[in-house]
Amino acid sequence: MFEQILVPLDGSELAEVALPAADALAHILDAGVTLVHVIEKDAPPQIHGQRHLSDPVEAEDYLAEVANRAFSLGTRIAWHVHAAATRDVARSIAAHVDELGPGLIVMCTHGNGGVRGWLFGSIAQQVIGRRKAPVLLILPSASDPPPFACRRLLVPLDGDTEHEQGLAVAAGLAEPCRAEIRLVCIVPTPDTLRGEETAAARLLPMATAAALELDEAGARQYLSGQVRELEAQGLWASTEVRRGDPTSAIVQAAKEAEADVIILGTHGKAGMAAFWSESVAPQVTNQSRLPLLLVPVGA
Repeated sequence: MFEQILVPLDGSELAEVALPAADALAHILDAGVTLVHVIEKDAPPQIHGQRHLSDPVEAEDYLAEVANRAFSLGTRIAWHVHAAATRDVARSIAAHVDELGPGLIVMCTHGNGGVRGWLFGSIAQQVIGRRKAPVLLILPSASDPPPFACRRLLVPLDGDTEHEQGLAVAAGLAEPCRAEIRLVCIVPTPDTLRGEETAAARLLPMATAAALELDEAGARQYLSGQVRELEAQGLWASTEVRRGDPTSAIVQAAKEAEADVIILGTHGKAGMAAFWSESVAPQVTNQSRLPLLLVPVGA
């Protein structure tokens, strides 16, 4: 499924947190890896407490050193330095997705403004918004992180066929990784409804509660159908329907299932009324330490 993996690096040890995941997936999927560094115009002298790479020759040497140090023997490695200095590094990296054509981008969730501001205001948002490639976000750890694993995949679904594109990616990963797919559907409770539905719940509490009960039954039937399709492909899948706030329920479901990766389909756009609004992925990232695979939908 992913024949080529792109890893953006800025020269910092923090960005290199993404490298073990890229190496593991390259081995499992027999994929090549391309390391990318973009020269930033008028760059600050330091980034994340380390010297900022602003010289193309120095950046080239750095990527070559990383290729030799951080990847398993036999991994197909290439690297590219965008030497023309630019002020918009995020846009430049997103443009390289078109140029280099990777099937997957693997990167660390770091940057100014915190995870939320970085995620939907910078590289990941621009890549997802272009609907070119999924983005695997790896969170930095205060201690030595465990080896990257891909044995249990948690896939939240809401019945929207567009968001099932995330399930298709999960199925593509599950076969070579020999992973279990855990499908979860979140049905809100009356007190966790959002937007206009909140007013309706207050005015018609009994009717709202009854409607949500029907939604829960429909969710179970929907997930059962998805499991049958996955099992027909020879994959191992299970389901769960939870009630409550989407973000909290997703994080708790991942914890209890001992998931290795959370896979979310997303438009990468604003829109607070939608289940996959811009708030869901950053909030999941803020509340869970698991890798988050964002899959662009609606192409």
